[in-house]
Amino acid sequence: MNLAAATNENLAHTSNVLIYSSMAVYTIAFFAHIAEWVFGSRSKVGRTAAALTGAGAADASSAKIQVQVAQKGGATAVLDRPKIITRSAGGSRDVPDGPGAAGGTFKGDLWGRIAVSMTVLAFLVQAGGVVARALSVQRAPWGNMYEFSITFSTVAVAAYLILLALKKNVRWMGLLLVTTVLLDLGIATTVLYTSSDQLVPALHSYWLWIHVSTAIICGAVFYIGAVGTLLYLFRDSYESKLANGVEPGSFAQSVLSRLPAAATLDKFSYRVNAAVFPLWTFTIIAGAIWAGDAWGRYWGWDPKEVWSFITWVAYACYLHARATAGWKGRKAAYLALIAFGCWLFNYYGVNIFVTGKHSYAGV
Repeated sequence: MNLAAATNENLAHTSNVLIYSSMAVYTIAFFAHIAEWVFGSRSKVGRTAAALTGAGAADASSAKIQVQVAQKGGATAVLDRPKIITRSAGGSRDVPDGPGAAGGTFKGDLWGRIAVSMTVLAFLVQAGGVVARALSVQRAPWGNMYEFSITFSTVAVAAYLILLALKKNVRWMGLLLVTTVLLDLGIATTVLYTSSDQLVPALHSYWLWIHVSTAIICGAVFYIGAVGTLLYLFRDSYESKLANGVEPGSFAQSVLSRLPAAATLDKFSYRVNAAVFPLWTFTIIAGAIWAGDAWGRYWGWDPKEVWSFITWVAYACYLHARATAGWKGRKAAYLALIAFGCWLFNYYGVNIFVTGKHSYAGV
């Protein structure tokens, strides 16, 4: 074995060690997030205070817009509060956001900060594993499903951490994100693992960096949007019960009461999906150009091409539904989840169960 081959083998081993190490750190973050929710659920006072704060903020907002335009003999003329039209879910309620996973408690917040810190550390270790894998094969680290999986979860965590760095209220997503990443890495290292190897000639192109990297970014952001959509459905049901005078169950009172309001989750998922949709459009166009270079045709009804287009159509229908009054809210949310389901099938189902020109990537 020559020196270069030995170096590549050592780098591949280092990559595996780093990926497994990141899983260990993600596990610590997982339990820290659970502790955040558990200790936060014990603070009924914190949740009550948050609810009162939301109500008080609404009252204060109403007071601010009461403008005294004239005062004669103790009488005050007040302008009515203007109506604000938004594109949030139809029939959305004026409900304040919950206090978050920490429940407004010091101990819950402390565990939440520990969870985020562990997530950052795990992300850095995992990113190191992806880089080591790339160095071991001396190409882009997404030539097969194993490499795609470890890179996909890395980008998903990066997107989450970027939102946190931008002071966005997304820490409520941490437990679901870490759980999904652990499942993704578990499947990747057991079922999808493929030894380091070079690519078939068709993949030796700079389009590999462009097309597949944008597909990974889109999938990671679509995942975050899907999480927001799913939690919107649960939170919307919780708010409906409260509005109808129905007492929610213990799970809803402990967990759902601390999530952002349904309208907030609805806007969040819509903005995330709308922001990344143009990049998904570019991904399909880039794939078509690459297909023209590699196979001499831009479109050949390959299963991967077909399901990529189906995913595009599904998200286009969702975005169009959000602009249509009768399809806002839960109906549009169902469309968003169907669209993400199409993306998942395009990733797992097509690669594993369907034979096509993209099958060379292996599992």
